[in-house]
Amino acid sequence: MNDIEILTKANQLRCRLGLDAYSPVNVFELAQSIDGLTTVFYPMGENISGMCLKGKGGTCVIAINSAMSLGRQRFSMAHEFYHKFFDENMKAICAMVIATESGKDTEKIADKFASYFLMPSVGFDNMAEKLASSNSDNKLTFGDIIRLEQYFGVSHKAAMIRLKNSAFLARNKFEAFFSNNIVYSTAERMGFSTDLYRPSAEGQSYGSFGYYITLANKLHEEEAISDGKYEELMLSAFRPDLVYGGGGDSEYVID
Repeated sequence: MNDIEILTKANQLRCRLGLDAYSPVNVFELAQSIDGLTTVFYPMGENISGMCLKGKGGTCVIAINSAMSLGRQRFSMAHEFYHKFFDENMKAICAMVIATESGKDTEKIADKFASYFLMPSVGFDNMAEKLASSNSDNKLTFGDIIRLEQYFGVSHKAAMIRLKNSAFLARNKFEAFFSNNIVYSTAERMGFSTDLYRPSAEGQSYGSFGYYITLANKLHEEEAISDGKYEELMLSAFRPDLVYGGGGDSEYVID
């Protein structure tokens, strides 16, 4: 599959899910609107960034490694979207942290798909061109790249790989910008949140959202499962809050 075909699939899915062709997207919020999809957050160590398991009737579980940075988690989610919607030959697959070293063409395709899905060409190129045009050499600065990755919610690595052959990035700057170890501090000085570069906060490393929770609650309300079974299901899904409380309606404000 060539890059044009991958880009087309990314645009098709954005359209199918009600997105336009240029804006950034919160993939985790989007996932909760997809029928039959359950998202699980779990710290999986250093070697696996995500996992996709397909079930019957279009159901699917996508697990995300919460020990990785938020930017990487978002990329992993979009990567797994490719497997869910377009990878017809798989039922379960784990995405390695560095897919290009896995030797699997499908993983490379899924990575490119994620890049196009999170950074749609029209929006990404327009913003990159606008930022570059404000500089004397018409090329992006390190700070410009920080602005791009913050706007589209992707990791520094993902943004740099996307820009590698771009006309907006000076070729002799790629290596220096790619391996720069002051991404975090630069973003901080520019007034951005640094959440994008950090793993999930303590207390948010484990969790499940989507179809599994909805189905378990439906079965419980219909008395198809006992209170004990419901509690067991919720605890196994890392949702003790739905068993023991800890977030009552009185704590929230509906504006």
